Formats: sequence, C-alpha cells, structure tokens
Amino acid sequence: MLSVVSALLPVFLIILLGAGLRHSRIFDQPAWRGFENLCYFVLFPILLVKTLATARIGGAEVLLFALSLLFAIFAMTGLLLLLWPLLGQRFGVTPAAFTSLVQGTTRWHGFVALSMVGLLYGDEGVTFMAITMAVIIPPLNIINVSVLARFGSARSDLRGVLGKLIRNPFIIACAAGAALNLSGIGLSGPLYHVFDILGGGALGLGLLTVGAGLHVGHVLGNRALVAFGALLRLLGMPALMFLGCLLFGIDGLPRTVAVLAGAVPTASSSYILARQMGGDHQLMANLISVQVLLAAATLPLMIWLAQG
Repeated sequence: MLSVVSALLPVFLIILLGAGLRHSRIFDQPAWRGFENLCYFVLFPILLVKTLATARIGGAEVLLFALSLLFAIFAMTGLLLLLWPLLGQRFGVTPAAFTSLVQGTTRWHGFVALSMVGLLYGDEGVTFMAITMAVIIPPLNIINVSVLARFGSARSDLRGVLGKLIRNPFIIACAAGAALNLSGIGLSGPLYHVFDILGGGALGLGLLTVGAGLHVGHVLGNRALVAFGALLRLLGMPALMFLGCLLFGIDGLPRTVAVLAGAVPTASSSYILARQMGGDHQLMANLISVQVLLAAATLPLMIWLAQG
C-alpha cells in the first residue's frame, strides 16, 4: 500500500502545483484553456496513436477486457436509473440534479487516467488505457447525452451527438493507432521519436490543467448528493470494474488499468455539458472538485486492491 501511495504522490503534487499556478495568476484563464486544448486535441491523441501503433496485444484478451469495461458502465447506469424514482420522490432530487449525478458517477477524467498509467506503468499501461478509451467513450457520451435529453431542461439532437463522437480526438487517435498497428505500418524512425517526445509532454501538462480547474471554494450546497455521487464514482465504479474483470477472467495490469479508470474523478467537461443541456451545472462543479480532492485518498486504495 505504501508503495502505491509513494508512486501516486508525484501525480497529486503536480495537480496541486497546477492549482497553485492558477492562483498565482502567472497564466490567465485563456492561457489555461489553451493548455487544456493543447492536451485534448494534440498531445494526448499523439500519445494514443504512438502507443497503439506499436502495441502487441492478443485479440481475445482485448475482447474480454472490453466486455469487463462495458459491464461496469451499464451496471452503474442501470443502478442509477433504478434509483431515480426513490431519489426524486423521497429525497427531492430534481431531474436536472439527477443528470449531474449520472454524469458525475459514470464519466471519467481522461487526463488523470492517462497521466497516471503513463507515469506508473509506461507504454504497456497506456496501451490498455487507450483501449479503455476506445471502448467506453462512445457509450458514455451516448448514455449521458440521452439522460440529459430526457431529464434536462434543454434538448439534444441525436445527429449532433453522433457528430461529436466521430470528431472526438481521442476516438480518432485510437482508430488511427489501431489502423497503423493492424496494417503493419506502425511507427518507426524519426516519426516515432516525434510522437514519443510530444506524447510525453501530455502527462505533466494534463495534470497541471486538472489542478488549475479545481474550485474548492464552490463546494457548499448539495453536500449530501455530492457525497453520494463521490461514493458511487470513487468506490462503486472501481468495484464494478473489478467485478467485471473477475467475470471475464481479466487480471494483472489490465485489471489494474480498468479499476484505475473507474476510480479517477469524473470528467471536467461534464460541467460544460450540464450547462449546455439544462443539467445542474453548480452541482456538477461541486462533484468535480470534491472527487478530485477525495481521489487522493481513494485512488491508492483502489489500485492496491486491484493489484492484490
């Protein structure tokens, strides 16, 4: 357990550094938005292409790994939908708040997940995290946009949702990396080194932007619902990932990566989606900040249990 904590300590120190840099005002808000866009549209996709293009993984193992991930996602979504009548009628949870609870429980912070596996497990860990992204990003987007369309005050165009999925840089990068791998072209020579250098820059910068996005002072209202959402996300989702791996016979590093993907905080982009589609964006902001803070304690425990 202490070895896991020691390994993760640099990750959270970098996040805290990002928070400190934002408060120091060395960089203004537009600069941080630029850093985030650089990671999202350039650096992380390059890292994914490089890793998948050179990975060596058996097809059967990938299929079982994907099934374990999908099991966890759909199990948590089903649980939340079953809880909705109780939450709404007995505890007074509004439909808009329910959409934020669903987002805060099912969606995940890709910057944190990729940075952690890259720092802890190198290219092999990034490979499995890339597969994780390719498998769960499309259904998670469809699930959450559908819930927002049903319960939020705004409405969504299905064609627009599909368009966003097709243009998602992580999905494009995973497809490109897999194509390079399966075709036998791969990456070699100077091009590989370019991708390696740029992809390596994603890990640290991505964690700095996570820290810069923290807004601890906003965590005031809806404390019970925020705590419930954090419990489901940081403990319930990794537990379902672990259960899915047990059901499909996944162990070792792939199981650890799956649990880590379930244990990271929810996506910071959830706030924007909640605001655009009529969700409870203030609750969403509270969920994001609280989960990032609590993950410092829960993530080492979840990784340690996954490795056992």
